[in-house]
Amino acid sequence: MKSKRIISIFVIATGIFLSVNACKNDFLNVVPTDRVSDASILSDSSLFESYVINRYVGVRLTEKEAEGTPPGFGRGFEYALWSSLTDESIYNNDDNTWLVQRGQLAPENTGIAGTIWGRSYRGIRDVNYALSNLDKVPMSATQKNRLKGELKFLRAFRYQDLIRNYGGVVLMKDKVMELGEDLANADIYTKSSIKDCIDYVVAELDEAGTLLPRDNGNNWQLGRATKGAALALKARLLLYAASPLYNSGNWQAAAKAAKDVMDMGKYSLYTNGYDKLFLTAENNPEIIFERLYTQGARHVCLEISNAPNSYGGWGGNVPLQNMVDAYEMNNGKPITEPTSGYNSQDPYTNRDPRFYMTILYNNAGYRTNTVQSYLPGGKDSKDGPSNWNTSKTGYYLKKYMNDNLPIDNPWDVAGTQPWIYFRYAEILLNYAEAQNEAVGPDQSVYDAVNAIRKRPSVNMPALQAGLTQTQMREVIRRERQVELAFEEHRYYDVRRWKIANVTENVPAYGIEVVRNGTTLTYNRKEALSGRHFEEKHNFLPIPRAEIQASNGKLTQTSGY
Repeated sequence: MKSKRIISIFVIATGIFLSVNACKNDFLNVVPTDRVSDASILSDSSLFESYVINRYVGVRLTEKEAEGTPPGFGRGFEYALWSSLTDESIYNNDDNTWLVQRGQLAPENTGIAGTIWGRSYRGIRDVNYALSNLDKVPMSATQKNRLKGELKFLRAFRYQDLIRNYGGVVLMKDKVMELGEDLANADIYTKSSIKDCIDYVVAELDEAGTLLPRDNGNNWQLGRATKGAALALKARLLLYAASPLYNSGNWQAAAKAAKDVMDMGKYSLYTNGYDKLFLTAENNPEIIFERLYTQGARHVCLEISNAPNSYGGWGGNVPLQNMVDAYEMNNGKPITEPTSGYNSQDPYTNRDPRFYMTILYNNAGYRTNTVQSYLPGGKDSKDGPSNWNTSKTGYYLKKYMNDNLPIDNPWDVAGTQPWIYFRYAEILLNYAEAQNEAVGPDQSVYDAVNAIRKRPSVNMPALQAGLTQTQMREVIRRERQVELAFEEHRYYDVRRWKIANVTENVPAYGIEVVRNGTTLTYNRKEALSGRHFEEKHNFLPIPRAEIQASNGKLTQTSGY
C-alpha cells in the first residue's frame, strides 16, 4: 500500500509540474508527426484528394487478411478466397473457413466473414466526413463535383457489401458520428428494409453517375471509379433486388440498368485469351472497375499460396468436384446429358476450354511439367513433398495465376494481377438473366450469352434455339457459375436465387485418382465433411460485439 501511494504522489506531482511548465513554455502542444490534422486536409486540395483516394481501402480487422496491403471491398485477394465458402472450393488449411462451410456460423463465431460489418460502417463514416467538409476545400467546382461523385460511389459500394451480406441495414445517410454523441439513441440502430436500402443506394449511384468522368486518364488514374462503375454497381444491385431472396424490385428495371452499361459503347469482351483477362490490368476493354496493387510491395502472393505442393506451393483454395462438374463438354452439352460424350474415367477430355484455364487437374500441364495428383507416388499427392499442402480435393486453382512469376519467394514481384470488381461479361449475364425473367428468352438474351460463349479462346457452341424461359434460366445460372468462377459471385448468386439450401447441402466433393501400372481410376470422394446450410445462412450474423456495443439496441440478423 505504501509503495502504491508513493507512485500516486509522484504521478500527481509530475502532472502538476508539467502543467505549470506547459503554461510557460507550451512545449506539450506538439503537432503529431504520424498523422495529418483535419485542418491540414481541409486546407490543401491535394491532401484532401489523397484522403478520398484512400477510402478505396479499409482497415485490417482480423488475422489472416490484408497481407501487407489494406483490404478493399468484399474479400478480394486474400489467402482464403470468398469462393472457399461456397461449392467452388475449400481452403486447404481452414483459416476459419470450414465453419462457414459446415453451417457453424454464429454471432460470436463468424470466421473470415466477421469483418464486413465493422469495416463497411467505418468506411461510410469516413466518406460522410469528407462529404460534409467538401465545400470547405479550396478547389474548383468541377473537381469538387468529381470528388462528390466518387465519394457517393464509394459509400454505395460499402452499402452493397452490407446489403448483400446482412439484408436490411442501418442507413447512416450523411450522418457523421462523433465521440461524445448520445449513443443511447435507439434511432441510430434502426435498420431499414432491404427495399429502402437498395432504393437509397441506387439514387446515390444515379447522382454519382452524372458527376463521375466517363474515362480514366492523366487526371483520373486507372483504378478510380468512373460513370461505368457507378452504372455497373447499380445494375448488380437492381438484379439482386429483383431476385427471389430480396423480392424488392423488378426484372425490367434490372435489365434496363444492365443495358445502360452496354449502351455506353465503352466496354467489350477481352479477346486475347480468357486466362490472360485476369492478368491484364491496363488496356483491358472488359474491365469496368478494378483494384490495382503496388508492384514490389508485400501482397498475398497468389502463386505460392495456391500452387501444388511439389512446386513449393501451399495448395490454398482447392477447387471442388462440384465446380468441375459444372463445366460442359466442348460440344455444349452438360456432362449429365447421356449424349454428351462424357466419360467418368476420362473426365477431363473435351471440356469447356474455360475449365483448362481455371483448374489444375491430374496430368494438366503446369510450368513445363504436369500435375500428378494420383496415388500412389504422384508428386502432387500426399506421397509428394510438403504433403501437408497436398490438395484435399485433387485439384488446384489455375485462374489468376501468372506462370511467369516465381513460386519461391515471390513477394518482391507480387501485385501484378488486378482484382476485378466489375467486368463486361458480368453485365452481359446480368442483362440476360433480368431480360429472360422479364420477357422470356428473346434474341437479345441469346446474343448476350452467346457473345460470352463465343469469346476467342473459349469458342463454345451457341445456345440451342427454342429454349423455354425455365431452360434459359438454368443455362444462364450455369454460365454464371463457369464464366464468373472464383470471382465472388457464386456465394451471393445461390442465395439470391434461393437455391443455396440445395447447392450448399451437397457434400464437398473431390476426386481420388488411383494409378495401377498405366491405368488410372477416378473415384469421387468427400473432401470436407459436414457441409451444411440452413435458411438463416442466406445472410451473415452481425458480430456479437456490435450488438453489445449498441447495448442490445441493434437487432440481430434473423435466425441468429
